[in-house]
Amino acid sequence: MDIKKYTDSGILELYVAGSLSEEESKEVHNLILKHPELAEEVSNIENAIVKLTASASPGILNSDFNTIKEQLHLSNDGPKLISINQKARSNWFAYTGWAAAILFASGFLWLTNQNNGLKNEITTVETRNNFLEFQIEKDNNSLVEAKTLMAVLRDNNILKIPLSGQTIYPEAYANVYWDKANNNIYLDVQGLPVAPEGKVYQVWSLTLNPLTPTSLGTLDNFNTDENKIFTIVNANASEAFGITLEPAGGSESPTLEQLYTLGTVSAAS
Repeated sequence: MDIKKYTDSGILELYVAGSLSEEESKEVHNLILKHPELAEEVSNIENAIVKLTASASPGILNSDFNTIKEQLHLSNDGPKLISINQKARSNWFAYTGWAAAILFASGFLWLTNQNNGLKNEITTVETRNNFLEFQIEKDNNSLVEAKTLMAVLRDNNILKIPLSGQTIYPEAYANVYWDKANNNIYLDVQGLPVAPEGKVYQVWSLTLNPLTPTSLGTLDNFNTDENKIFTIVNANASEAFGITLEPAGGSESPTLEQLYTLGTVSAAS
């Protein structure tokens, strides 16, 4: 996925503003869970919104008054000389009318600014609420994963198969928890180093006589996953498990020179 192209599209701003449909919001939400870069971008957008929603000043700038004067056909050149015989009273009404118009326009502008400020505050609150809901859902998902893992670790029917480090990286280690009843393995790869750019870890199920590898898939989110625990379907009659480092996208057969961990089912506890 091209993260930069996605963030430049503007869809994250619409997501933060709550302007997407329910289906679109769910799609963006799922992508945010998978890509920390998107979650960070959403956080940046929210911070920018908070900074932009400072309360508007009730004061009216001189330019606003000048605009009002122009609309009321008032001149800045000062009063013209008029005949003494003209009634001062008519001028009084004219000036008070202009003053009333200016005050009304000023009050209208102030109310408009206040209204815009209130709308911005509401948008900020809604944005914060949406982000909190996202965080709560994320935490709930993590809790479910933790409970699932605890159940696996405590199940006597689950085989724990240790995978030890190999020549390329002797310090590496991993553990496979094989639930044969449900054809699943829970792979704990906390002991693997960060995958280099353009590379991905690939998991293999092996039969030993003859040696036959079967790919169980790649760990595409290895570098960004916090728990480093992956659930993988495995319906094979596995006799061993191995993990190799392969080019992005994976390989049809394992690159043995890049074998990081290996363990046999016979060593299961």
